[in-house]
Amino acid sequence: MMARLLKADADASYRLRVAEKPGRLRTVAVLFAHSGDSWFWGAALIILWLLGDSFWKRWAFYELFWISALAALVMALKFSIRRRRPEGEWGKIYRNTDPHSFPSGHAARAFLIAFLAGALGPGGLALALWIWAPLVSLARVAMGVHYLSDVIAGALVGWLIGWLAWQVSPGLFAFFASFSPVALW
Repeated sequence: MMARLLKADADASYRLRVAEKPGRLRTVAVLFAHSGDSWFWGAALIILWLLGDSFWKRWAFYELFWISALAALVMALKFSIRRRRPEGEWGKIYRNTDPHSFPSGHAARAFLIAFLAGALGPGGLALALWIWAPLVSLARVAMGVHYLSDVIAGALVGWLIGWLAWQVSPGLFAFFASFSPVALW
């Protein structure tokens, strides 16, 4: 049964793949696949924290805090499960630094960011991020660095951690206004 499920997952993932097909769709997939990179979000949130008003400083710090916690969980899952990435040439940096694909860290991060933006606001940004998150996830499959089940699991993990974060720490958002670097800045 499991072998059939894995084969169906690989077949569906392969049908979505555009990594070896030059053109606009591939270019768009590359952009979305990279838009979920941790270095990009880390840098963007640090810049937002440095340049933003008190709301955006709290927003950036809160997102970065939970992205960091999520990263530790995703890496623990990846190194416990040890599912190899699909074969391919694109994304050598991902393949070399993290050979495991399940769950997708990009999908988890994208859905966590979208969930927390939905909880924190503003609404327009939250809507844009809820549209962006599935596109990042699908782009990771399209570029051949994940299977469809990897991004589905990643999305669920990101959403779940976002939901849990908001359940245990809605006051943490306000707390960041009077704590640590946010108050010192």
